[in-house]
Amino acid sequence: MPEPDHRLDRIAEHPTFKTLVHERTRFGWILTGLMLLVYFGFIGLIAFDKALLATKIGGTASLGFYMGMFVIVFAFVLTGIYVARANTRFDRLSADLVRSLAK
Repeated sequence: MPEPDHRLDRIAEHPTFKTLVHERTRFGWILTGLMLLVYFGFIGLIAFDKALLATKIGGTASLGFYMGMFVIVFAFVLTGIYVARANTRFDRLSADLVRSLAK
């Protein structure tokens, strides 16, 4: 059996690493919850209020069409929010971790 790598233990116990993991996990769950709320809200409307979604808006398109488009656009927006956060806060924490472990 190979001997455990103590460098990994040093990284796992580092406060900056713990902060990075905690913030990234929490942020990911928040975004996941928002996406699930919007998606299942839309599916719930399809299941329980078809008449509302069939309402015509702007000529020939229905409210359901616009709401479906909103779900898709919302997913892209959440992705953009995550990428922006990853490129700022999470990358900064990663760089701080690498700098402090190099000492």
